[in-house]
Amino acid sequence: MKKLLFFVLIATTTFSAHAQTGAAKPLKKVMDLLMPRTADDDMPGTRGASVVWHPLQKKYYAAMAGNAGYPMGVYDVKGTRLSTDDLDCDMDTRGLWFNPTKKQIQGNGYNETGWFGYTLNAKGIPISSEVFMEGMNQPTEQSVGAFNPARKEVLFLSDGYVSFYSMEDGTSNNSLRINWGRKKADGPIPEEEEAETPEDYNNSTVVYTGIKGSELGFLNTMEMQIELYNIADGFMTKALKLPEDAPMNSSFNFAYTNGMYWLFSIEMRTWTAYK
Repeated sequence: MKKLLFFVLIATTTFSAHAQTGAAKPLKKVMDLLMPRTADDDMPGTRGASVVWHPLQKKYYAAMAGNAGYPMGVYDVKGTRLSTDDLDCDMDTRGLWFNPTKKQIQGNGYNETGWFGYTLNAKGIPISSEVFMEGMNQPTEQSVGAFNPARKEVLFLSDGYVSFYSMEDGTSNNSLRINWGRKKADGPIPEEEEAETPEDYNNSTVVYTGIKGSELGFLNTMEMQIELYNIADGFMTKALKLPEDAPMNSSFNFAYTNGMYWLFSIEMRTWTAYK
């Protein structure tokens, strides 16, 4: 009986310590998407723009950032590429998302490219794209958009703030200051401190998870973890630890879709999903 009580005490103490320190939950690699073309091919692209899941087509769509002629890949649920090597983005893509109201893959582009949507063929392969919101409806030239379908808003990260742009007219509704690395109990970042995105974080991309109370996601490249924040107040609620071999990039190359976090390896030209 004494031995049993001893082990129960040790287990309880260990669990309590884990809870108090708020240790990050570990994420595991679950699948890969290999982008078309190689670095030696014409117009291969270098950085990943985004990955998006089409729940009706049951397919993933992945795009390179930097030029309309850079490749896009379409993949089945297991990550097998269905599209040809010569499929292009057709837009100078930065962010991608699925709009459930329009039942369409949409995205935002570089600078004044605007917001656009894809038309798919019977096999779910993009055959054309069209801008539906013209102009620079984003904070910076390189902003990567994420979509909140509940509020019909496109979200962008810029200078330590997340800005919310209306899908109705492309205007900015408001912005939220992010309390980087701070939980609500820690209190907000002092107003006199600069609001820029810290150097330890990916500075181009915010992801929208749809998880209540942890809607916003950011990549902490120094700690090698994904941090989730409450969209209501900008405080951190969870930390998710990435494996040691996960690719870390200070801009682009980060996405969230179909319940998974995605990181792009520039060297391997591969999007890897973690869950």
